[in-house]
Amino acid sequence: MNIPELLAAARGGSLRATGRLLSLVEDARREEVLAALGPPPETTSIRVIGLTGPPGAGKSTTVAALVGAYREKGLRVAVLAVDPSSPYSGGALLGDRIRMAAHTTDPGVLIRSLATRGHLGGLAAAVPAAVRVLATLSYDLVLVETVGVGQSEIEIAAVADPTIVVLTPGAGDAVQAAKAGLLEVADLLVVNKADRDGAQQTVRDLHMETDTPILTLVASKGEGLAALVEAIDAHHRTDTPERRTARAHAQILSLAQTRLRAHPVLARLAADVAAGRHDAYTAADLLLRRPSDEAISPS
Repeated sequence: MNIPELLAAARGGSLRATGRLLSLVEDARREEVLAALGPPPETTSIRVIGLTGPPGAGKSTTVAALVGAYREKGLRVAVLAVDPSSPYSGGALLGDRIRMAAHTTDPGVLIRSLATRGHLGGLAAAVPAAVRVLATLSYDLVLVETVGVGQSEIEIAAVADPTIVVLTPGAGDAVQAAKAGLLEVADLLVVNKADRDGAQQTVRDLHMETDTPILTLVASKGEGLAALVEAIDAHHRTDTPERRTARAHAQILSLAQTRLRAHPVLARLAADVAAGRHDAYTAADLLLRRPSDEAISPS
């Protein structure tokens, strides 16, 4: 099917067509799909909630619990799980999403793994476009889960509101999260596996590092889930145009940086700087000129 046919099928409820559209926005046909969607609306009702944190914190379990909570409210929910790219195929490595298996037969839930494909920040360059597609298809909520591997994960704040950082009890976890920059972008902090020893100490440590609201959760049992949902909804109600503009600002810079890394003349400019033919400031100016500029066109 062509793109208009895929859109019609997806609007008719075809998860296969929806999956195909999301695949298309991961590759070179992204602009074609976005053009078929038409201009973005001035306002959109779709909500984007981001979850990040270190490996093993229970992000997938937390996402699965949130999916269940929002489905009980009657909302259509999509999950975008941003995974490390396979060094061989470029595809998502964690596509099975075993912890979310309970929702795979629910027609009101879409679970999709996206490969990062080298994009800075662990967020696939396709995520903003995927959210556009899902908004067009009348999904109410998108949960974006990132790989959670360090400093670069803070880019999730560019697309999500709120950004939730999931941590677990353990010696020094709060300090490590602060060093990784995660606390700087967290709108909500969640100490998962709070039935383990050290949970309250982790909460106290976090209070010493940040003023961000801190919640405790046992995602596997649903303990603390209602309080988390209420905190998410309360945060959403206090969103402002200024905060939305700040997220758009960060998103533009993130995608621009990714495109600059793949610029066809970057390697040549780097060689010129290394050889002393340019200084780094001049090279940066040349890199930011229009692609049609003869001074930077590929030789």
